[in-house]
Amino acid sequence: MTPHSHIAILGAGPGGYVAAIRAAQLGARVTVIEKEKLGGVCLNWGCIPSKALLSVVELGDKLKKADELGLVLQGPAAYDLARMVSRKDKVVASLVKGIATLFKEWGIEHIIGQGTLKNERTITVTKPDGSHLDIQADALVIATGSSWPNLPQFPIDGRQILTSQQMLDLSHVPASLLIIGGGVEGCEFASLYSGLGTQVTVVELQSRVLPLEDEEISATMERELKKRGVSVLPGTTIENLERSPDMVVAHFNDGSAVAVEKLLVSVGRGFNSRAIGLEQTGVQIGRRGEILVDDRMETSRAGIYAIGDVTGKAMLAHVASTQGQVAVENILGHRRTINYDVIPAGIFTLPEIGRVGLTERQARERAEVGGQDPKRSVKVGRFRYGGLGKAQATGDVTGFFKVIADASTDKILGVHILGAHAADLIHEATLAMQTGATVSQVAGMIHAHPTFAEGMMEAMEDVGGSAIHLIRKRARE
Repeated sequence: MTPHSHIAILGAGPGGYVAAIRAAQLGARVTVIEKEKLGGVCLNWGCIPSKALLSVVELGDKLKKADELGLVLQGPAAYDLARMVSRKDKVVASLVKGIATLFKEWGIEHIIGQGTLKNERTITVTKPDGSHLDIQADALVIATGSSWPNLPQFPIDGRQILTSQQMLDLSHVPASLLIIGGGVEGCEFASLYSGLGTQVTVVELQSRVLPLEDEEISATMERELKKRGVSVLPGTTIENLERSPDMVVAHFNDGSAVAVEKLLVSVGRGFNSRAIGLEQTGVQIGRRGEILVDDRMETSRAGIYAIGDVTGKAMLAHVASTQGQVAVENILGHRRTINYDVIPAGIFTLPEIGRVGLTERQARERAEVGGQDPKRSVKVGRFRYGGLGKAQATGDVTGFFKVIADASTDKILGVHILGAHAADLIHEATLAMQTGATVSQVAGMIHAHPTFAEGMMEAMEDVGGSAIHLIRKRARE
C-alpha cells in the first residue's frame, strides 16, 4: 500500500498507540478506536501504576537501612497508601495526556467507543451515547489485548476478591492478603504489599514461584519473599473458599487453611478476541483463543493484522509495541519481522529480575535434543552482587548475574539477573545477543568502574573460569 493509505487500529494500548504513531510517521492516515483510556492496561492498570507504588516501597526498604548507612532519621518512615495512589494516578494521567498530545501532533484521529469488525475493511464503532459510526480503511490492525479471567471458583467482587487493577486502587493497607498465583504479577504484588506491612501468603500450583524463570532465579526469589515475611506455598491448590463480611477463608489441598482480609486473583489473562466481529471476516484463531498471525503480523485475511497480547506471543508491552511497528511498516510496503528469541523482560519484584534468552534447563534440554552432551556443551558463568564495589558502596549486595553459553561456539544463550537495576542491566546482554557478540567479546569489553554493569563482565568471564573478583580454588597441576 502507499504511504497515503488509511489504517484503522482497534485498541490504543502499547501496541495500538505505537502502531498509530509509526504509521503516521510513514505518511499514513490513521484512525484509532479505543473504548477506554489511551495506553491500555499497561499504562493505566498495570506496568506503570504498579511500578509507581513499588518505587515508594523500594525507597522505604532503603530507609530501613538508614542507621547502618549513617543516615539519621527523626523517626520511623510510614506509608500513606492513599497519597501513594494519588501520586500514581497523577503519573498515569500525565503519560496518558502525553499520548493524546502525540496523536494531535501526528494528526491521528482518536474515536472513543466500542469497535467491532463489520467486514474485512470496516470497523463499526458504538459510541458512549449509543450512536454508531462505520470506519472504512485500507487495512485494519487488531490491538485488543487481554483481560483478567473470570473464574467461577474465585468470583471477583471488587471488595474482598480482587484483580490486580483493583489492588492498585486500594486506599488502605489490608492486614492480610492471599495471592492466588506465584507468577510475575503475583510476586510483584507480594513484594509491594509485604513492604507496606501486609501479611502476605502466595499460593502457586506449580512446584515453585516464577515457574517460567530460571530455577536459580526462582529459588532465590522465593527466599527473598520469605525474608520479607511472605508465606510461600508452592504445589498448592485451593479446594474451596468461605466468605464472611470481614474475612475470606481459603482451604488448601493439604488440609490447611488461611483467613485473609483480601484475596488477589493472579492466574493469567484471557485474549480479547471474542465479541469483536472476527466471525465477520474469517480471521482464524488458535485453540487458546489467540489470533493467529504470520511473521509480518498479518492474519489469515489479507489486509487484517493483529498485534500485542491478543496474538498469544510474548505477552509483554514492549513486544506489543514492536509488533505494532512491524505491522504498519509491512502494511505500508516495508519488510520487517521480529526475532522472538531475543526479547528482554523485567520483573519488578524487590529485588528486580531481568532476563533474556534461554534458562539453563532449556539450554541443556535443547543440547540433549540435538544429540550433544548437555554437561559439556553448555557452560554457565555466575557473579554475585556482593563482589561488586558499587553494590557494596550502595548497600545493594543481594543478587547475582548468570550467563548461559554454548561451549563450542561461545554464543550467549541466555542471561538472568536478580538484583538492583536488573531490568535495566539486562539490555547489555540483549544487545550482545541481538548483534551476535560472543561471551568472550562481552567479557573483553571495558566496563566502567564502579558500576553494577561490571557484574555482567565478571559473569561472562566466569563462563571461561577467568572472573577476576570471584574467589575459587586454584586448579592443581
